[in-house]
Amino acid sequence: MEPPTARGNRVLLPTRIVAAVITPFLVLAFLVLFPWPGDTGRLFAWEIKPTMSPMVLGSVYLGGAYFFVRVLRASRWHTVAGGFVPVGTFAALMGITTVLHWDRFLHGNAAFWLWVALYFTTPFVVFAVFFLNQREYAPATDDELKLTPAAANAIAVAGGLSLLMSAFLYFFPHRAIDIWPWHLTPLTARMLGAIFALGLAGLGAVRERRWSAARILLQVEGIMLFLILVAGVRAHDQFDASKALTWLFTAGFLSTALATVICYVRMETRERSISTRGQ
Repeated sequence: MEPPTARGNRVLLPTRIVAAVITPFLVLAFLVLFPWPGDTGRLFAWEIKPTMSPMVLGSVYLGGAYFFVRVLRASRWHTVAGGFVPVGTFAALMGITTVLHWDRFLHGNAAFWLWVALYFTTPFVVFAVFFLNQREYAPATDDELKLTPAAANAIAVAGGLSLLMSAFLYFFPHRAIDIWPWHLTPLTARMLGAIFALGLAGLGAVRERRWSAARILLQVEGIMLFLILVAGVRAHDQFDASKALTWLFTAGFLSTALATVICYVRMETRERSISTRGQ
């Protein structure tokens, strides 16, 4: 096996090519779903109602587009490596969801066949470039800034809770429909289950505590959370205030967004302080 010192920590060309190809589709999907969530029957692969659901999906797509732009620009593999398994898992679950709910899609829309082409290929491609590029992974050195054990554990716990929600939505969609804050169908429940599977990224904080490895992933999370909160304001009348999960959902997203900002600011401040002392 190649010794760690021989690994270049590079982002390989195939990884950059995949990022470059995927990014425009994610941006396009965001532009369809977030600004005009009521037009999915005309512009998207299937009609999604109410508008909160397409806006959540659009938020995730813009966060994903930002992630892949950062992959294109990254000089060190470990700074973006943590996002590939979550993205591949999300894409795989969306592909399976497409098969399970094939009859709900608008087969006459060009967007549907683009959707099929992407989700029937993207999981394999994303995992392939991950395993190829992972040979470049370089372990942390003692002088690199790391998350505190408390911060790493909190991120991992949040990721674990997200995965539990993912499993509930995906495997028990009809039960999820009964308690969810806004109206769902089995298809949109499983769509949300795929989104919550992105919490896999949080579990990586147990093994990879470098701030340089967490920074971009927290930026992506911040983009998604901010847009989802904006979507919640836009679609506030779609929430059922009589359901306990409505208030848990609101409190959970607000507290997660606040915790993300606090963690990010503190780590960036620590990094600047260390850089200043080193000069």
